[in-house]
Amino acid sequence: MPRSTEALLGELLTALEAQLPAAVELRHELHAIPELAHQERRTSELVAASLPVPVEAIAGTGLLATVAANDSSGVAPVAIRAELDGLPVAERTGAAFSATGGTMHACGHDVHMAALVALLRAAASLDELPAPLLAMFQPSEEAYPSGAQQIVEQLRAEHPPRPSPLAMVAAHVHPELPWGTLALDPGVVNAASDSVEIAVLGEPTHGAYPHHGRDPILAIAQIVVALHALIGRRVDPLAPALVNVGILEGGSTENVVPARARARASLRTYRERDRAALRELAQEVVYGVATAHGCTATVELIAGEPALENDARIVASARGLLANASLGAADPWRSCGSDDFAFFGELAPLAMAFVGLRGAPSFMPRPLHHPELLPPDEAVGVVARAQALLYVGALAALRAGPLEAGLSSP
Repeated sequence: MPRSTEALLGELLTALEAQLPAAVELRHELHAIPELAHQERRTSELVAASLPVPVEAIAGTGLLATVAANDSSGVAPVAIRAELDGLPVAERTGAAFSATGGTMHACGHDVHMAALVALLRAAASLDELPAPLLAMFQPSEEAYPSGAQQIVEQLRAEHPPRPSPLAMVAAHVHPELPWGTLALDPGVVNAASDSVEIAVLGEPTHGAYPHHGRDPILAIAQIVVALHALIGRRVDPLAPALVNVGILEGGSTENVVPARARARASLRTYRERDRAALRELAQEVVYGVATAHGCTATVELIAGEPALENDARIVASARGLLANASLGAADPWRSCGSDDFAFFGELAPLAMAFVGLRGAPSFMPRPLHHPELLPPDEAVGVVARAQALLYVGALAALRAGPLEAGLSSP
């Protein structure tokens, strides 16, 4: 007799409780040994050793692990993503399990990994699943080349090709949202992101005789101002879009006009047409302003991740299960942050939920990527519950019908 969606989620959550103590210990171990993008060897080994099923390597240090369905007739899995990599940040949390050195899990990836291990172990303890649960431990979420993009390319290149997942889901902690709530909204929830490398070439001279040279410092300063000013005139103000110049370099002493100046900026947008417009704007501004100052310029665009768009069907289904997972709905929430999880949209419908930390036990409010960000251990269980409801919600929303899915109506 097929189980209802609520019954399946209830069984997963009950089984999950027994896995949480070990998952918290795993979180501590993972937090203490963070590794940068594409270097996550110890992290990957530790995760693999904690899993109840065989693992498959992908994209270098990445892992795939599947809890199969009871019916082995080629049912498509629901895939859940967790990230392996840390950040080049020196930790200042003071936790007993703090990382030493210049690398840190400052974005909650240790929590996401431990939660997914716990959920996989819980799923493996059940008598049956209506569809496989595919755990995808992804390298390099924080740096290019994107681990998600590499996984997509590797899966597409396989011969024979493996079936695409029914859905791809993920949960990410966020310190701006209230504890005990989940932000899960349809449509675009994270921005597309591109990087732009700008170089302005001038003519060096003594600082006392600037008329003998061409000043790339003045030119690149005007470029920075123009980029920020013009975005409000070239992109619909009701559509999120922004420029951030994070690197500005030039010169080696105060009394010399240098030969070269450099900047690097990020471009973020929600809509694809705005993404194209912002790329074009960056080139127009750089070349035009540099020319006006008697300089020349180069612009290199480094394409990043697309906008992350949540599937409305999965969102509606999963939101209906929030109370069953002892979670509340956060107010509608979106950001201009970016996540390479969006690349998985080439394989399957997506849904990413954001797990609130504000007001959590002993949590000191700090933004993501801050050296003092430390989600509490209780966040492991909350993230795992969110992952479970996304798995069940995706099944209920996207399978052809309750009988085929092994699920029945409540």
